[in-house]
Amino acid sequence: MKLIDTVLNKITMYRVVLYYLILLLGVAFFYGFIGVLPYDPTALAFSTVLILLTCMATNWIFARTFKAAANVESTYITALILALIITPVTASNHVGVGFLIIASVWAMASKYIFAIGNKHLFNPAAFAVALTALTIGQTASWWVAGNIPMLPFILVGGLLVVRKVRRFDLVGSFAVVALATTLLTTPSVFTTGDFMTPITQTLLYSSFFFLAFAMLSEPLTTPPTTPLRVADGAVVGFLFAPNIHVGSFYFTPEMALLVGNIFSYLVSPKGRLVLTLVGVERMANDAYDFVFSSDRTLAFRPGQYLEWTLAHTYPDNRGNRRYFTIASAPTEKNIILGVKFYDPASTFKHTLAAMKPGDTLTASHLSGGFVLPKNKTKKLVFIAGGIGVTPFRSMIHYLLDRHERRDIIVLYSNKTAADIAYKDVFDRAQAELGIKTVYALSAEKQPLLGMFNGTIDAKLIAQQVPDFRERTFYISGPRVMVDAFTTTLTQMGVSRFHIKSDFFPGFA
Repeated sequence: MKLIDTVLNKITMYRVVLYYLILLLGVAFFYGFIGVLPYDPTALAFSTVLILLTCMATNWIFARTFKAAANVESTYITALILALIITPVTASNHVGVGFLIIASVWAMASKYIFAIGNKHLFNPAAFAVALTALTIGQTASWWVAGNIPMLPFILVGGLLVVRKVRRFDLVGSFAVVALATTLLTTPSVFTTGDFMTPITQTLLYSSFFFLAFAMLSEPLTTPPTTPLRVADGAVVGFLFAPNIHVGSFYFTPEMALLVGNIFSYLVSPKGRLVLTLVGVERMANDAYDFVFSSDRTLAFRPGQYLEWTLAHTYPDNRGNRRYFTIASAPTEKNIILGVKFYDPASTFKHTLAAMKPGDTLTASHLSGGFVLPKNKTKKLVFIAGGIGVTPFRSMIHYLLDRHERRDIIVLYSNKTAADIAYKDVFDRAQAELGIKTVYALSAEKQPLLGMFNGTIDAKLIAQQVPDFRERTFYISGPRVMVDAFTTTLTQMGVSRFHIKSDFFPGFA
């Protein structure tokens, strides 16, 4: 699993999904060529190219009409999903060709026409096939999901996608509710006692897995916190069951997903921010705060993160969208993005470093449950590694601004003293709020006054936090660090229920 996470962390979410869809198309093309699937590889290639070209052209037109920043990878993903759920056709099938073109145009158009605050409301592919079904009577066959030979690739690749985007809560809720509803609404289950047939039909011959992995898990159309994602998955899962209907109207997979999109919109933060760079401040070795003003007020909880989009040409595997924790507190005027620069830097960070005051980028999809507990009497320990300290900077600055005392101990690990970020904030918190910070330096040649020379381990934790079994631990940093500390704490006897770790998107 560590090797898988290492590989996944080097690729953005969009690239992982894109590679997943390309894999499925490649496998389907091969299966069609050898006769395993009943689809002509020529028709599959023609349909895929037609959809791609139509989506790219439509997106180009709408992006310029609405003066919006276009994400090329998102366009490719939508196009490939359409190619995988609409039955392939040849050039001589004029009705089929028309269906592909109309669906492709509507998929791209929906991202701009049905957008609120510059954020699209619906999954584009689901919207397109739902609309064509209602208007021209052409429906998606979901052909990729109804073939047993494709299932292993859908499962393995899909699980990697869900692991990358950390949406097991959403997919799990969908799966449980969909299967339970299918069983409870199938009359034969109660008359014959045959529980396996509806389950088998759902898992092997429906869009169940592909919908969950490739479409339901899209972060831009899912709620920001675990409880809301569980509810969203339950809504889609309930409507996905084949026997659910309103009068004579039966829900299709795409309609179920669109209802979930509406639910997600209603419970999620709205819109997209346009952020203007005010200035850049060095806060540690190779680490900088990018300070932005916003076109509108952002209401968030300390510790949450945003998806930041910075358009640039020829993006690398990490793309032009990245997830970073908000380093500023809700009580501060500006929005701060704290970034550590590594060598070699990604194209995103190269572009970010080249920004000048007055330049803009966009941010959206506020998310994250790595926040302060509502119970102010709960005793906490923050463990941070390197730039993973940004959510704690947000939390502690928030407490300082509110003059709010909480029983918190911070254990902060870096290689050298020059790598320590936000020391002024933590020192001030110790003076004004009694929040103790222990600085651990793993590569400093000589011991420094007031700092621990070494790494944070079980011995240091027990020494600095004598009542560690009574505290809740928050861990933020690279995934390998989070996993290592989780293991250490559980071996020390800390309950897993008292360990709160969060995927820190800035490392992805």
